[in-house]
Amino acid sequence: MNVTKEQLKQQIIEALNLEGMTPDDIQDDAPLFGEGLGLDSIDALELMMVFDKHYGIKLTDRNESKRVFASVNTMVEYIESKR
Repeated sequence: MNVTKEQLKQQIIEALNLEGMTPDDIQDDAPLFGEGLGLDSIDALELMMVFDKHYGIKLTDRNESKRVFASVNTMVEYIESKR
């Protein structure tokens, strides 16, 4: 199964209850934490649950999670590398 950026963005919006946002509002290479989307550590846990629920991927290493959750592009690359 090939994950698309649009699918992943929609899952992020739903998991984080980003009301009023659409997939087009999230840039593929923009940072998800800090200045970009402004996510925090609680949101990171939600993203981990998205990975587990939708892709069967469990992230347990904090440093790896930071790298993977840097942007939508890095998330898609990681998902594809685990398939």
